[in-house]
Amino acid sequence: MEELAQVYARSLFAVARERQKLDLVREQLAQVADAIGSNRDLQIFFFSPYFSSAEKEDGLTRVLEGADETVVNFLELLIEKHRMPVIFRIRAEFERLWEEEERVLPVEITSAVALDPATTESLSKAIGERAGRNVTLATHVDPEIIGGIVVRVGNSILDASIRNRLEQLRRHVAQGAS
Repeated sequence: MEELAQVYARSLFAVARERQKLDLVREQLAQVADAIGSNRDLQIFFFSPYFSSAEKEDGLTRVLEGADETVVNFLELLIEKHRMPVIFRIRAEFERLWEEEERVLPVEITSAVALDPATTESLSKAIGERAGRNVTLATHVDPEIIGGIVVRVGNSILDASIRNRLEQLRRHVAQGAS
């Protein structure tokens, strides 16, 4: 399934880039995937083998009135090839390709209290300069970390929280007592 999603996403991405519609296709693909993901009836309709491809394409045409032809043609292809259930993985892969193309680096910052906008902007700018990429910053509040911050950049985590330091101290004391 994952390889299938990658093939479809790369193909859609290539066509969208060629037609200079990357942002539009990204937005509309996300809207369709979100709509299907949040509506059980749409999932049943588009994923079920009980409805014909013609019925699904007709339903798609009604729902996507005014959508870009690249997106409509792509979704019709998915319907024709009985690949609609893979749309969520295709969307995730398309998003990954878009972030790579736009040099976007998603960063998550977790703190014990809400950070003020100046601090988050400063952190975002510093990380972006070091990485040489455009940072999209998401902040979360988790009182359990007690203080400090936890920064997640891709697969890397910098844990400068007080909870982490206390845990390290506890382990150090426990090793010393042994």
